[in-house]
Amino acid sequence: MSTIARKIQVEFDHRVYFTRGLWAPSNSLLQTLLAEPGRIPRVLVVLDEGLAQALPELTKAVEAYFSGLSGEVTLVAQPLIIEGGERAKMSYFHVSEIHSQIEKHHIDRHSFVIGMGGGALLDVAGLASATAHRGVRHIRVPTTVLGQNDSGVGVKNGINAFGKKNFIGTFAPPFAVINDFDLLATLPDRDKRAGYAEAVKVALIRDRGFFESLERDADLLAAFDADAMQRMIYRSAELHVEHIASGGDPFESGSARPLDFGHWAAHKLEQLSDYQIRHGEAVAIGLALDVIYSRNIGLLDAASTARVLELLRKLGFDLFANELTRLDAEHQPMILKGLEEFREHLGGQLTLTMLRDIGTGVEVHEIIPAKMLDALNELPHYQSRSKLFPLPKAAL
Repeated sequence: MSTIARKIQVEFDHRVYFTRGLWAPSNSLLQTLLAEPGRIPRVLVVLDEGLAQALPELTKAVEAYFSGLSGEVTLVAQPLIIEGGERAKMSYFHVSEIHSQIEKHHIDRHSFVIGMGGGALLDVAGLASATAHRGVRHIRVPTTVLGQNDSGVGVKNGINAFGKKNFIGTFAPPFAVINDFDLLATLPDRDKRAGYAEAVKVALIRDRGFFESLERDADLLAAFDADAMQRMIYRSAELHVEHIASGGDPFESGSARPLDFGHWAAHKLEQLSDYQIRHGEAVAIGLALDVIYSRNIGLLDAASTARVLELLRKLGFDLFANELTRLDAEHQPMILKGLEEFREHLGGQLTLTMLRDIGTGVEVHEIIPAKMLDALNELPHYQSRSKLFPLPKAAL
């Protein structure tokens, strides 16, 4: 037997820009990013339907912006408007829809697909971009708090399949990410708040000082103060990008997923609610569950646990959902099936991040059934309208 083996190294530039008024004629950021000497790039814009409805003038603003760049950049068609939210990720339909437009308008590997919308829209547009021609240039313009401080600044794309979240997807760093704070103005309060959970998550596992700043700003954030939100978004995005760039596993080839702290339960909770619970709302519950469990197994002190739960409540999160009471045919809590689904998603050994201290995560590879069930039973105490529900002391 003979073997040829070589190490392949590929470098990526991962750039996140912060601006306001992206589509104002005086804003040259996008023009600068698209410019390529000797070429006239072609651009396809994919727009979240909810955003288009909230900002009816946006489509015309996009068209006017590119009209002002005539001879430098070609907008190949009116913005393609597709539905946003988790429904957009429930099938391959919208990915194919974007593929067809990429083919029709001759978007090649030196052309651009600009996705503008919430995290689900960016997932769909990113997956289509990553798989057409084995990858065309993709620019993300997140328009939700969660998109700007977490999912939109990452390198993952995916849609749901077989009842599992993000079962089909790719790792593909975008050409650039542009966070325009002005695009958050029309978000309902519920969607603004949902993005806060990912900031709390990354603070808990990476930066005690950031957690303390969230505590100081909690009342301002709960009132959606613009300056406090911008501070939170910037630092959260910075910590997420730092992990991707320097964590040693940007494409998650290993089993450790520290940025998925609280997510094993969150993903299952979203599914159990038929995605009526927002991702950020589910993450807040998942964080509360894993923080209590960390205390139950002696990792985290009681005072720190109370601080985390209090911050989540101050920010306006519910820490319990009725879906947590659902049992399977064996009378086991269905939420706990998320552990095995998460292990399968990781591949190999179960690896979860728990909390040793505020700002310090630690990996665990097994769950103590009684301690996790105790944590589940404790959650309703943080909801005045909820009743304690019995859960069986069964093996996971």
